[in-house]
Amino acid sequence: MTKEEHRCEAGAVIVISSHVARGSVGNRAAVFTLEALGFPVWAVPTVILPWHPGHGPATRIVPDPGQFARFIKDLENAPWLGEVSAVLSGYLGGPEQAHAIAGLVETLKTRNPEARYVCDPVLGDRGGLYVPETTAAAIRDRLMPLADIATPNRYELAWLTGVDIDGTDSAIRAARKSPPAEVMVTSAPASSPDRLANLLVGETEVLRAAHDSIPKAPNGTGDLTAALYLARLLAGEKQEEALAKTTGSVVAILNRATERGSDELMLETDRQILTRPQTTIEIEHIAEPVSTTH
Repeated sequence: MTKEEHRCEAGAVIVISSHVARGSVGNRAAVFTLEALGFPVWAVPTVILPWHPGHGPATRIVPDPGQFARFIKDLENAPWLGEVSAVLSGYLGGPEQAHAIAGLVETLKTRNPEARYVCDPVLGDRGGLYVPETTAAAIRDRLMPLADIATPNRYELAWLTGVDIDGTDSAIRAARKSPPAEVMVTSAPASSPDRLANLLVGETEVLRAAHDSIPKAPNGTGDLTAALYLARLLAGEKQEEALAKTTGSVVAILNRATERGSDELMLETDRQILTRPQTTIEIEHIAEPVSTTH
């Protein structure tokens, strides 16, 4: 099947996240990735920024909550909603957005019970929350219970579940406490302090894709990981294959960017790595700790 044929047959993905003018984070990373793998995208900005806030203060434009809700309602009522096979949400500009997105997901799943919803709960990192607690709570209480897959980093998962994550066992316990049946914990602890992992806690097994830590990695890793993993699942890959290829692509792209001294992911330059990972990642099957069930 040619790429063009795949694009015609592939279901569209609604991606709802931040938009930056410069850089490859939020929607800029997710939309490029999904389209590179042949999926049409409906892109919805939750906030508009000149650049990632980590680069310094900048103007922040957040849609009026009422206008945002009406925009999302238009998508719910669109005659083309049947084209949509998945929703991916990321960074939100306010708690009201979570309720609007929840309505869209519920409508889509009524229309297409096979549609998937991936919630990337972009809340914070080791420094704590970088969204208001009301927004974080709305994601936890309204969106996470609707998700088929969640992709929090270890710090976000700890906040969402109240479980202190200090190793693989505690990460698994936290993931089992979280509503989605499938949770990919990014930046999860690995076998040594100089390594990290994408830890996939699925319904029936736990898989770990470990890799060397990459100092001073550009922002956007979580957005890229969530979009890549979703794209590979939608293409029909099994969890283990999708996890290995996703992690391999992300690690290679991060290494390329840091080698060039870039402060942003260079997806346009490294786009071939999205479809053909150049780093081989071994997948470990992890035994569950005692008493991790929901």
